[in-house]
Amino acid sequence: MHAYLNHAPAVLLRLDRNPFHHGTLGAVRSLGRRGVEVHAVVGDGGGPMARSRYLRAVHDGPRGGVDPERPEALLECLTGVAERIGRPAVLIAMDDLSAITVARIAPMLQGRFRIPRQPDRLPERVADKAELARLCARWDVPHPETVVPESGVEAADAVWRLGLPAVAKWSRPWLLPAGRGLRSTTLVHSAAQARGLYERSAEAGSRLLLQRFLPAGADTDWFFHGCFTGGGRPLLAGSGRKELSWPVRTGLTARGRWLPDPAVEAAGLRLAERLGYEGILDLDFRRDEHGCFRLVDFNPRPGAQFRLFTDEAGLDVVQALYLDLTGRQVPAATGGPGRVFVAENYALLATLRGLLPPLPPRRGGAVAPGRAGGCLFYTSRAHETEGGIGLRLLL
Repeated sequence: MHAYLNHAPAVLLRLDRNPFHHGTLGAVRSLGRRGVEVHAVVGDGGGPMARSRYLRAVHDGPRGGVDPERPEALLECLTGVAERIGRPAVLIAMDDLSAITVARIAPMLQGRFRIPRQPDRLPERVADKAELARLCARWDVPHPETVVPESGVEAADAVWRLGLPAVAKWSRPWLLPAGRGLRSTTLVHSAAQARGLYERSAEAGSRLLLQRFLPAGADTDWFFHGCFTGGGRPLLAGSGRKELSWPVRTGLTARGRWLPDPAVEAAGLRLAERLGYEGILDLDFRRDEHGCFRLVDFNPRPGAQFRLFTDEAGLDVVQALYLDLTGRQVPAATGGPGRVFVAENYALLATLRGLLPPLPPRRGGAVAPGRAGGCLFYTSRAHETEGGIGLRLLL
C-alpha cells in the first residue's frame, strides 16, 4: 500500500449530469482509501456519491452548465473551489466536457491546480470524432471507414456506399442540446434517415459522420486504459474485453475483463506517444470480420470502468496520475491481468434484457433502452464485489 497522507487534495470534476456515474464514485473511493482529501465539483448535486465516507466535500458546478467556447463560468467556479480548499489541488476531469473545457483554461488555473499538460487543446481534438478519423488515417491506426458528408444528398449516397445499417455520429457530442431527441450515436437503416439527420446539423452544433457498421459479437468489443506522463510515456496501461454492456451491445461496460492483447496495446501506446499525450485516456476498439481491431472512440479522461485496471498493490490510473502530478514516483505495476469488473446495476439490466424477447419497434424507430436508476454497482476481483448486487449504498 502506498500512503498518500498529508499530500495535495484531489478535485474530481464532472459536468455530465449523471448522478449514478460509477466512475466518479470509483475515483472518490480509490483516492480516499489512500488518505487523500477528495473534493468533487458536479453539476447534479452528486447523487449517491455525495454520501461516500471518502469524500470531503461536494461543490456545485457552474449554474446553467458550461459552454467550452465560453469557459468563464467554469473558471470562476474552480477559482472559488480553490480558494475554499486553500492550497493547490490535483484536478481530474471525469467526463469529456470537463477535460475539453479544463484544457482551454489550464493556463489560468496555474498555481491553484495541478493539471496534466496537454498540447494545443488536445482533449478537444481527440474527442472530436471527425478529427479522430483524420488522426487515425495519418498514423495508420485502423478505424471504421468514415464519411463526413457536405450535404443531405451526400449523406444519403454515403450510406449506400457504406452499407446498411450504417452508424451516424455527431463529431462533437458534448455540444448536443438537451431534450431535442438527438443521440450521440444512431444506427441508421435508410438513406432518408441519414439525410434527415444531416439536416439537423445546425441544431446538433457539429458535423455528422457516417461510418461502416461493425457488428458486435462475443469477442469484438475491447478497450484500452492508460495513464501517461510527459511525451506520452506510459505509467500504467492495459487492454481489456467488454463482456457485457448497457445498453446491450452498444453501451458502457457492465462486465469487463483485463486481458492483454498486443494489437490493442500497441495501438494505444502508439497514439499516446505520437500525440505527446499526458494524463488518462480511455480508447474503445471493435474487432471487424477480418480480426482487425479498429479504434471507434477516444475519451480523454478515465473510463467509468477504470478500476478494472488495478494491480495487486491497489494502483490504478487515477492514483498513477495523482502521484505523477504531485511529483512522486509511480511504482511499476504488479499483476492485474485476469481481473474482472462488474457494474452491477447495468450488468443486471443487461442480463435480464438478454433473457427477454426483443421489444417491438415503436412507430418511427426502435425502442431506446432507458437509463438505469436506483442501484449503484461495482468492482470485482475474481468474483468478489464491493457493492452487493448494486443494492448496498454504504459507500
